[in-house]
Amino acid sequence: MSNTPLDPSTMSRRRQILETYKMTREVDPAARWWMLGAFLLFGGLGFVLFEFVLPGDGTFKLVLSIIGTLLLGLLGVMIVFGRRAQRAAFRRLDGQLGAAARALGMLRRGWVVEEVVGFTKQQDMVHRVVGPPGIVLVAEGNAARVKQLLISEHKKHERVAGEYPVHEVVVGKDEGQVPLTKLVRHVQKLGRQVKPAEITEIRQRLRALDAQRPKAPIPRGPVPTSMKGQRGNLRGR
Repeated sequence: MSNTPLDPSTMSRRRQILETYKMTREVDPAARWWMLGAFLLFGGLGFVLFEFVLPGDGTFKLVLSIIGTLLLGLLGVMIVFGRRAQRAAFRRLDGQLGAAARALGMLRRGWVVEEVVGFTKQQDMVHRVVGPPGIVLVAEGNAARVKQLLISEHKKHERVAGEYPVHEVVVGKDEGQVPLTKLVRHVQKLGRQVKPAEITEIRQRLRALDAQRPKAPIPRGPVPTSMKGQRGNLRGR
């Protein structure tokens, strides 16, 4: 049996869901019980709701109530499954080199993620996100070393950003840092400080800065299946 990681892009939708469920159960064994509880809760509420809302009586009403119960129960399962799968994917990534960059890959519409715009020989790194908040510099690595790296990158970006804001985020579990599991949501909550047209202008200003620096590669590999699925959820699909 091969241990080669599966690439979600080569799988059918059904296979992606199956592999995501397997991965989630490995990391979070309680997930199936949460999903069962969600089915019973949503389904039970749905049955009561349809019993009171639907007019009439008899077999037809019972059939509609059962169908509505199953649909709402499945909706509850998918909501809980999505949340637990996302947490499991983050937990698998946590501590890996380039984990923050892979997590930021969940940002899509209206966001531009550029990996490793700054780095040290010890593999501390700073990634850049350009989006509604302006420029967001996301650092990961040793707390002491990455602080100096982040200060340096902030100064470089501030010189070309002009009036546009430059934010700093350090990924980690210490005080003042943002856990990997909350990184995407934290970046999204920085607010809307620039217009879509201004994002293009910011990127043009950054080209000159990027042309002067080398790019550092980070370990590649298939994005965890659940992470790939969560991208669609964040886009509102």
